[in-house]
Amino acid sequence: MTLPTDLKPSTIAAQAGGAIDSPSGGVVPPMQLSTTFVRDEDYALVNPDNIYLRDNSDIVRIAENVLARLENAEEALLFPSGMAAIAALFRTLPNGATILVQSGIYWGTTKWLRDFSARRQISLHEVDAADAGVLEQACVTHTPDLVFIETPSNPWLKSVDIVHAAKCAHAAGGVLAVDSTAATPILQKPLELGADIVMHSATKAINGHSDVLAGVLATSAPAARIWTDIKADRHDAGAVIGPFEAWLLLRGMRTLPLRMERMCRSTQTIAEYLSTHPKVAEVYYPGLETHPGHATAASQMQGGFGCLFSFLVKGGAAEALAAVGKLRLFHRATSLGGVESLVEHRHTIEPHTGIPESLIRVSVGIEDAGDLIADLTQALG
Repeated sequence: MTLPTDLKPSTIAAQAGGAIDSPSGGVVPPMQLSTTFVRDEDYALVNPDNIYLRDNSDIVRIAENVLARLENAEEALLFPSGMAAIAALFRTLPNGATILVQSGIYWGTTKWLRDFSARRQISLHEVDAADAGVLEQACVTHTPDLVFIETPSNPWLKSVDIVHAAKCAHAAGGVLAVDSTAATPILQKPLELGADIVMHSATKAINGHSDVLAGVLATSAPAARIWTDIKADRHDAGAVIGPFEAWLLLRGMRTLPLRMERMCRSTQTIAEYLSTHPKVAEVYYPGLETHPGHATAASQMQGGFGCLFSFLVKGGAAEALAAVGKLRLFHRATSLGGVESLVEHRHTIEPHTGIPESLIRVSVGIEDAGDLIADLTQALG
């Protein structure tokens, strides 16, 4: 079934992009687990679209189509994890290339990029991309082949002006890629703001149920050399997602707009509450008018500011760990964007990255906001 092109994201997601099981008429898209596909007596493919699972899967294509439509992209590619998507992007660069990367982003990205750049003699420059002047000067000075930003960032929730970043990258002759994981395609569409490629760890809110590892890249320029190189890399290196994972991801995406609406509303309420709590020193959430990146986030995010925030408790590691340990509804676990609320003492996980010992990172789920506030209240004391 072909859906109209002017539908809202909630309709696209709920309808799974118009996919149904044609043979049975089932409203749930089917999943084919076969790794290889048969040919007829003349050795012609029975289904010309399917040869081998590495690059041919109906359910993967359905999920990619939904993601592309949600992102207003021409094409989307799924990967077995967010880091696999990032690796495919950066592996398109030749030895000796120059990249400009936002500082203070997800540590897994930073660590991998440092190691990768050292192996490939790539010149890596980490800058505070949330500072428009710093980013602009860095692009002029280093003329990067690729600029990579993350907005809102993890765990500092910094906001980067995507329109400005795109202008800076393009003026230097480079490409802009945006990690939009914390925003999802529901709240932010970097391609419409000038980015060349948008990346998500679909493990997080896009899936939303903490049961799938997945990553996605999307573009509005599928004929661009970097995109054709990414597609070739995925096929040749085999960084593909399995059909069961793609089916679960598609199932999760059908409620993505609804989940994000609830999670954003609750997160805003909780962040505002904590911003006045006597045991809290500071709250990092772009939905707060006191946040340095609020105006930027408000200009490029629609429908809310996401489900992720961080805050500093007054004191240090002892006070932060005590509060985290007393929480009853927030699960002490690493990730974000799921239907269940999670909490991290980030310094314990990343002790050598400059994260303050008093910082607590929170991912708000779909539970009742009042219940979550009550839990934080008793934990903070």
